[in-house]
Amino acid sequence: MSEAPRMPDETGVPDPLPLMHPLLRKNRGTWKWHDRPRPGVLHHVAEGGDEVWTVRAGTPRQMDVHMVRNLCDIADQYAESHVRFTSRSNIEFMLSSFDKVQPLIDKLEEEGFPIGGTGNSISMISHTQGWLHCDIPATDGSGVAKAMMDELYDEFIAEEMPNRVKITTSCCQINCGGQGDIAINIQHTKPPKIDHDLVASVCERPVVIARCPVAAIRPIVINGKPSLEVDERKCMCCGACYPPCPPMQINDPEHSKIAIWVGGKHSSTRSKPTFHKLAAAGLPNNPPRWPEVAEVVKMILGVYKEDARPWERMGEWIERIGWPRFFELTNLPFTKYHVESWPGGRASLNASSHVYF
Repeated sequence: MSEAPRMPDETGVPDPLPLMHPLLRKNRGTWKWHDRPRPGVLHHVAEGGDEVWTVRAGTPRQMDVHMVRNLCDIADQYAESHVRFTSRSNIEFMLSSFDKVQPLIDKLEEEGFPIGGTGNSISMISHTQGWLHCDIPATDGSGVAKAMMDELYDEFIAEEMPNRVKITTSCCQINCGGQGDIAINIQHTKPPKIDHDLVASVCERPVVIARCPVAAIRPIVINGKPSLEVDERKCMCCGACYPPCPPMQINDPEHSKIAIWVGGKHSSTRSKPTFHKLAAAGLPNNPPRWPEVAEVVKMILGVYKEDARPWERMGEWIERIGWPRFFELTNLPFTKYHVESWPGGRASLNASSHVYF
């Protein structure tokens, strides 16, 4: 008699307490106050008097085994063997003694891990999988993040922005587009090119037709073979048809561009969450350094840093000065692509998590 297969454990999110630093576990929910002695270092004091210092270092999201083991060895030797990763891929080391902070910082910087990303700084850029893992990228999200952070290194290790700045990159328009103070997203500008010889053997046509959000795809027979065609008057070049049907190739070295969006915000702090809005379109998808994108991002950040009031997030700053003034200060062209003219769009692309009673 064969043994019954083991059923999966439906446990949900793992319990974080067993792996938590002992002082964090002991004082959970009883913290009295906290401060930041310097960029990249957090200091928490509990009601009972316990103190915890947290050192935050910038790391790439995609790491090899050697780098992970190196970070763990640093935690064992210079910290207290407890680490955690933030949602933006920074690593944090928890310490119970202030005397351990500087030796840990010195070792991390010696190994090439910058200390920062706290307070009014530019956090590590969150990015999508890119060419390494994703099956439908039109650019490399991780490559763009690397190129941008090389340019913005000084703003990561300092706290000199009006408020924190969160930047995201996305390598396609449909899977991983993220909201951010600045979002760097791919932008397809031409409908897909269809290889009609492969559609019948590769694609489930009803699925592809249903996938199109604007009903621009319909079945057709080409040279006796079932295929698909695109109504280019309806197509908005989103690329949603490409994942279920690779013969409908949307990526193009010339016509897949990069667009920069500004003013997105997830949190409810100070103001309600907002969608980002288009600032610059049609920038070259120019690896490996994306210089044109870096130039626009640094220019927007420079104007924001100079003109925003203390604690204004980028979207709040733009809301105060108005969009005409934003384009004037940044010297970005305002074109027809900035006008929401799609007839199927909602009247207001805004959302809030606030609940009113």
